Amino acid sequence: MRTTESAVRIQIFVGEDDLWHHKPVHHEIVRRARESGLAGATVVRGCEGFGDHSVIHTNRLLDLTEDLPVVVTIVDIEERIQNFLPRLDDVIADGTVVIDEVRVIRYRGRS
Repeated sequence: MRTTESAVRIQIFVGEDDLWHHKPVHHEIVRRARESGLAGATVVRGCEGFGDHSVIHTNRLLDLTEDLPVVVTIVDIEERIQNFLPRLDDVIADGTVVIDEVRVIRYRGRS
């Protein structure tokens, strides 16, 4: 069965080396998303990128493999996302959050 619905997606861009209480920031974001009852969260590690400081981080050169970009993506209904956003304030010291409306197609079970 296939259903279509409107939702909101947030993408949280942080560095792989960003820490919160000696743990990776992206781990804490996922933990808080689960604790908040959000539909799910996915963490993707980038192989290359740059941010506000224009320093390129890449895994192509052995001496530059630190602090690669990490993106946490969460999709849920707008109300849950809006309620979750304040939970990021004390975790993210340096990063970017992108919010956009999306259309979700869900596939569930086959008859």
